[in-house]
Amino acid sequence: MNTCLSASEPETLSLSAHEARLLFRTGQHAGSTSFFCQGYVQGSLCILPQKYALDFATYCHRNPKPCPLIAIGSVGDPYLPMLGEDFDIRTDVPRYTVFRHGEVIEEPTDLKHLWRDDLVAFVWGCGFSFEYALMESGVSLRDVARGDNVVMYQTNIDTFPVGAFAGKIIVTMRPLVPAQAIRAIQVTSRFPSVHGAPIHIGAPELIGISDLERPSFNSKPPQMRPDEIPVFWACGATPRLAVERARLPFCITHKPGSMVISDRLNSSLAIL
Repeated sequence: MNTCLSASEPETLSLSAHEARLLFRTGQHAGSTSFFCQGYVQGSLCILPQKYALDFATYCHRNPKPCPLIAIGSVGDPYLPMLGEDFDIRTDVPRYTVFRHGEVIEEPTDLKHLWRDDLVAFVWGCGFSFEYALMESGVSLRDVARGDNVVMYQTNIDTFPVGAFAGKIIVTMRPLVPAQAIRAIQVTSRFPSVHGAPIHIGAPELIGISDLERPSFNSKPPQMRPDEIPVFWACGATPRLAVERARLPFCITHKPGSMVISDRLNSSLAIL
């Protein structure tokens, strides 16, 4: 079967994580996972040589809001059983980005030709997971309803640097009316493994964002309404950009939007 599924097709929401990974593994889908596997934990990926792994793990632990680690692989082992049955990090993500000295050299759909015995895989939580919890609690998310990527900005907030890894915190923003903003804080506070509660509300200029209608990254302007306030969450793009800017001799990440999908349920991450 060579037909690629569209990530907007409703049937992809009802797939199990294992079924979705089989699609990725066999090359039947190589795009966004935002409309895949409702209720399952999604995550961001970075694969580094062992030489840099301890510093990166420390960087994540010192910056838990943007970098909430949910899995670390063993050196040279491409399997992540803590995330799923038969989970092979070399094949089970829709698309990857490969860097040499900070430059993109390849965006393959599998890593078998690149895997080495010194590589270590890291996976950290993604806001895709808490979005389901928000919608189930009655919080309207306009970007999801429109099928758009969540809007993202670079802030003036520094992460705690470790070794080669440093940079500003990246945030996602969701425009909400005040009552829903309060509800969103309550809901996402229960999910620290996928960024948790917002890090800032309102007054974007206080975190270095001068114009909400000009996102820092390739996303559509939010078109704020008069009754809405901006609510900002730490974003998993933060450690990914820190890795990219470290200009390591070799590293691999997921291609933005093409996430790891684990067998874990979002509900398993909630703190009751």
